Amino acid sequence: MTERKLEGRVAIVTGAAGGLGGESARVMAGHGARLAITDINLEAAELTAAGIREQGGDAIAVGCDVSLEGDVKAMVAQVVEHYGRLDILHNNAAILSDEQRSKDLDIVNMDVEAWDRAMAVNLRGAMLCCKHSIPHMLKLQRGSIICSTSGFGVQGDMTLSAYAASKAGLIILCKSIAAQYGKQGVRANALHIGLAPAENAHGTMNPAVMDIIRQNHLTPDLGTPRQIADTVAFLASDEAGFVTGSTLVADGGFSSHAPSLVQVRELLAASGSNKI
Repeated sequence: MTERKLEGRVAIVTGAAGGLGGESARVMAGHGARLAITDINLEAAELTAAGIREQGGDAIAVGCDVSLEGDVKAMVAQVVEHYGRLDILHNNAAILSDEQRSKDLDIVNMDVEAWDRAMAVNLRGAMLCCKHSIPHMLKLQRGSIICSTSGFGVQGDMTLSAYAASKAGLIILCKSIAAQYGKQGVRANALHIGLAPAENAHGTMNPAVMDIIRQNHLTPDLGTPRQIADTVAFLASDEAGFVTGSTLVADGGFSSHAPSLVQVRELLAASGSNKI
């Protein structure tokens, strides 16, 4: 991909104090974008922004609870006042803390407050960021919006029902924005992200669950934050200028195959034949 392909662009990344959001911000900064690191944890966001500046990039930190319209409106205004424009919005913020996971269960056992919180942060937050960012993109007659979604948003599972529903909503949100503002140069795409933990996070995950997930990937191993960030940078750039209203899948093939693939693979290996 072209180096410095985001030169002169201004990008907001929500939930960017760490994790995939932080990595996406660093990669976009490396391609020349000026970054607004937004997060509910302003102190952590400032550390991420400082790290980008130390590497020669341009970044500011802005505190924001994306579920609150007043916060979002003020955040976008601050970014535009500082940089003079807005080209890219990466809706990455989501709530998936241990406490939230413990309450976001199957439907019968769902904590309704956990449901509402997932919708407020993951879906309402993205909508609010789009609502207040798109007018500035329309002034430029160009813009790219990327919403981080998940396999939970397209496949049923045993738990995280609220998280799943909110992530599914992001897919149609992007299609709606693409339809409504595409002729004015604004693109919107969902990024379906697979498991791509940082190296230091592998040890905190259940090894048995990790092994099941790894076996169901079609790549040799799980993804990395850098691989996801590179995909975000692609969607943000002119290289993806003909890509809008879509869901780009970066999950190592996890969602692309029949549920029985792993067992059939083992069966064929044991039989020494490729005939089912």
